[in-house]
Amino acid sequence: MSDTTRELPPRIGLVAWSAGDLGLLRRSNAPEMTEHLGGPESEEKVLSRHARYTAMSARPATEGRMFKVVLADTGEAVGSVGYWPHMSQGAEAYETGYGILPEFRGRGLAVAALRAVVAEARAAGGPRTLHAYPSVDHAASNATCRGAGFVCAGEVAFEYPPGTPIRSHDWWTELGDGVGPDGLGPDGVSPAAC
Repeated sequence: MSDTTRELPPRIGLVAWSAGDLGLLRRSNAPEMTEHLGGPESEEKVLSRHARYTAMSARPATEGRMFKVVLADTGEAVGSVGYWPHMSQGAEAYETGYGILPEFRGRGLAVAALRAVVAEARAAGGPRTLHAYPSVDHAASNATCRGAGFVCAGEVAFEYPPGTPIRSHDWWTELGDGVGPDGLGPDGVSPAAC
């Protein structure tokens, strides 16, 4: 790439999760995709998760959404991203989760997907903050949050899957007007170095 040429961000699209996306969910249940999430789930849990994701598309957007991430040029599925209601420090918020299939990693697609889901959650008009909780050991996922403009509030105890405690970073972004002029985040939290 020459000095006068700059790389453009990847172009992706978000498509509401549907009944036809079970194959993508199964591919996302592979060991290399779930290493920091407690490992692969049973087929029963995958089917239950797929039913929840599909049902989200029929509910009001304020109750959350799950999306298939596709390449804008080809429509090829490369991963998933979503948001759903969550309580953060006693306040209503949204939580997000994302995953890009291994063969598509390293192209900035996760950052693009996370930025796109921020816009979706903002447009939904529900809670005014969106949080992500990657494991402190998951360098790539923490870098994705940083690259998408999230602020780190520090380490927190988290459970994923439910009942499995992990140490996570609490990354968040404002869905309203942004961080206040004092540079503090939700509930006056000062950004941490993560």
